[in-house]
This record gives sequence, structure tokens and C-alpha cells, in this order.
Amino acid sequence: MIAPRGMLSLEDLCEQVNSDSIDTVLVVFTDLYGRFMGKRFDARFFLDQVASGGTHCCDYLLTVDMEMTPVPGYQYSNWEKGYGDFHLTADLKTLRVATWLEKTALCICDISNEQTESAVPFSPRAMLRKQIENADQLNFNPFAGSELEYYLFENSYREASQEHYSQLTPVGWYIEDYHMLQGAREEFFNGAVRRHLSQSGITVECTKGEWGEGQHELNVRYCDVLTMADNHSVYKQCLKEVADQLGVSVTFMAKYSDEHAGSSSHIHLSLWQQDKNIFPGDEQLGPVKCSDTFRWFLGGWLAHASEMMVFYAPNVNSYKRYQSGSWAPTRLAWSNDNRTAGFRIVGSGQSLRIECRIPGADCNPYLAYTAALASGLDGIVNKIEPPDAHHGDVYVADDIPEVPRSLAEATKLFENSEFAKKALGNNVVEHYTHFFKTEQACYDKAVTDWERRRYFERI
Repeated sequence: MIAPRGMLSLEDLCEQVNSDSIDTVLVVFTDLYGRFMGKRFDARFFLDQVASGGTHCCDYLLTVDMEMTPVPGYQYSNWEKGYGDFHLTADLKTLRVATWLEKTALCICDISNEQTESAVPFSPRAMLRKQIENADQLNFNPFAGSELEYYLFENSYREASQEHYSQLTPVGWYIEDYHMLQGAREEFFNGAVRRHLSQSGITVECTKGEWGEGQHELNVRYCDVLTMADNHSVYKQCLKEVADQLGVSVTFMAKYSDEHAGSSSHIHLSLWQQDKNIFPGDEQLGPVKCSDTFRWFLGGWLAHASEMMVFYAPNVNSYKRYQSGSWAPTRLAWSNDNRTAGFRIVGSGQSLRIECRIPGADCNPYLAYTAALASGLDGIVNKIEPPDAHHGDVYVADDIPEVPRSLAEATKLFENSEFAKKALGNNVVEHYTHFFKTEQACYDKAVTDWERRRYFERI
């Protein structure tokens, strides 16, 4: 595998700082929503202080809502405790050039307690690290790939905000799934982000038109699961900032319009040992030739999907995507190369992997991969058998359980899940339950355009 371009050692960064090629370093982490938070450092100060000593941020950043409002009710951080700081430690393996920004590098951080220096357990990256450690104890190295979809609009973000995100103009004007002509019209953006990502430490495979007007997908090469979650986060930040620079806008909402297809983030997983995928094997599982490890991992992932749904579909809007005939799954089934199933088996031999089609493009990748690994590893430990493979259209299979259909339903399943409490910790489940309930409560009291259109005159 060819090493990605754009990754930096401290020596590389020092050379680029001395040559005046880089003067700024972004020091970032994701909040619970998956948004990058952090600081912009002078590059020389980063080299002198932050690279080895880290920095700090206010701990309210793991308890705020989308509008950055401090939310009461969290045990971890609140007004009574004074909203102190947590510590950011730069993971220098993530240091890279951010070519879409002038003279800028970027480094992702881990979050720890200022006093005890232990990882903050609610931090999305710490949660994924914990599951990777669990996999390592079983001698597994998880590899993953995210497939993100997004819509591109002619309107700038400021214009979209001023129009209340309605009456936006997609760059494409007809469904462009694999369509080369329509895709060419969007190459001013998609070509730019392919080049920026590939020069900023992320190996890009391709872009392609998707099943919506102005909808596209950009695929990056699979890698170890922590790096993939990092790359997924950098990918979204890059696309949004490049769109901003070009005077257009891009959205990763799971369902931006009831008239158009939703946007997914299909995630692919396999387990490796000694540079070899251990999912292939001599056992026959329905149409798939696989190992016991594959079978039990699939069984666990399926068994716990409903109670971990909040990590795949974390927003109220996420659940609008699950509609029959929409390319989004509605039922918890697995099948071989069948896009109507929530779990699609892809490849064979060393390329054999499980594609989970449940997550939307709005997911926090650290949380989605945390849920997937915790579930699959539990399947291996407890030898959980998957149901029989489904053949045919899963949308019409009334005997197969549905995915949870609302954030409220999914949150209740998560809150009451003994598996989630064991896998993540009671304090983590309590923290995220409050987070998801807060999001639901904000929606429940909001008056929507749908309500005004329906009731204003005719009720």
C-alpha cells in the first residue's frame, strides 16, 4: 500500500516552518456531534510547547448543544463545578498538511483529565480507543472504510442561512448516479477536494454521482479503524471549508429533503491478524465462505444494532432516512451483496468484509465505529450466531425486525441496554443518554415549516 502524501513528522514540520511554508497548526478534537473543536497555534509555538506539552480547552465542549449552549444536567461538567479545563495531547501520528488552508497543518488530539491525566471516558476518540484495545487483547486489528455521501448546492452557506435553508439550488438538476456528464459539472468542487485530501494524508479512491440531484460520494481507502475515523473527520472538515471558499455549500444531513434520497455513511469492517484478513475461511454461512470469527462478529453486530442505534443515527433527522425503496435500510437483516439489507456482505477471500448500511452521513465516526466494534467483539466472545441470510427484497420482509424509527425510541433502547453499560460504562451511557434526550427535547418544542404549511390556514 502506497503511503499517503501530506503526513508530517515533527522534523518535516520544522523544515516547513523554517522555509515559511507553514505558519499555523490546527489542534483539534471532535465534540459529541463530530464537529472539530480546538485552537489555531502559531507553528513555532506548536513546535516549542504544544507538540510535547499539549494544551487545554474548556470541558463544557463535551456538554454543549449544537448552538454551543451549556446544557444543565451533566454530571461531568456543569455550572456547579465551574466548567474547568481538560487537557489536549497531540497525537503526532495525525500531523498533516491541510492543503486547503494557506500555510496550515492539522493535528488531532486525545482528551484527558487535567489532574489525573486519565482519558476522559466520554470523549469519542477515547471511546474508540477503548474498543481497539479490547480488539488487541483478542489479537485482532480492525480495518475500516467509510463511504460518505453529501449534497452540493450553488448557494453559499451564508446565503443558505439567510434563506433558512429552503429553496436551495443543487448543483445538479437530475439524478446522477454514476453519471459522468452530470458529475463533470461538479468537478470544480469534487476534483478540488479529491486533490486536497490526497495531498493531506488521506488516500482517495474515487468520486461518483449518487442517487440525488447534486448528490455525490467520495470514497477513501480503507485503513486501521482509528485512522479511518480520523480521516472521516478531516474529510468532512475539508469539504465544508472548500465549499465555503468556493461560495457553495455542502451538507451531510442524513435527509435534507423529503423529496430526495438521504445521505449515508456506509461503514466497512474486517478483522486482521499479522497483516491478513481473518474473515475468510472454510465454513459455509449461507452464500458466504467465511471463518467462525466472521460469523460471530456479524452475529454480535446484528444482535446489538438496535440498542446501539443512537451511535449510527444520532440526530432527529437521521431517522427520516429509513424509508422503503430509498437505498437506506429499514430492517435488521444481512445478505450477500444486497443493497436492501442493513448488513451487506461484500468481497471474497482477503477482501471479505461487512458493510453496515445503517449509519447516515451525519454520524460521528468515532461513535459509529465504537458501537460496531463493541457489538462485533461481544459476538466473538459470546459466539453469537447471526440469523439466516436473507434472499430478495428486505424492504418487504415483514418477519424481520425493523430498525428503530425515531431518536426517542433509540435513546430509550440505549439507556436501558445492559450490553451498552457493560461495553461502554454506566457513566458513558448516562452522559450520552442525556445528550440524545437534550437533542430530542430541542426538536419537540420547535415549530417546523411542515406544521405551518399544514395547519396555518386550514386547521
